[in-house]
Amino acid sequence: MITYIVVNAMSSLPFDDEHAPLFTVGQVAEMLEVQQAFLRRLDEFEVVRPSRSAGGQRRYSRVEITRVQYVVELVDAGMTLAAIRRILDLEQRLARLAAERDALRAALAERDEIIARLSTRRR
Repeated sequence: MITYIVVNAMSSLPFDDEHAPLFTVGQVAEMLEVQQAFLRRLDEFEVVRPSRSAGGQRRYSRVEITRVQYVVELVDAGMTLAAIRRILDLEQRLARLAAERDALRAALAERDEIIARLSTRRR
């Protein structure tokens, strides 16, 4: 009788990680129907900065591919790469500030709860 041990290895495969740099410039260009030169320009203008392989080749994650799709929409709307970079920076800053605000709200709510418990104990 052979006993098999099932290991949940599928959840740790690199393609499950949306941040894993798996896709080449050629693959991304084909997927999004853009020129490879356009992807290189996005890197040069620091709009989308993919990882690099040990050999120095650009490698894109799914997150970066989604960002490139967004950039293509903005370019199609007539925006320059400099303007797009600024928009992406501001959106990232806004997301960080929103997360900070949410953390502060949670801390204040916790503080208020502690104060309320302490005040009911005194009565």
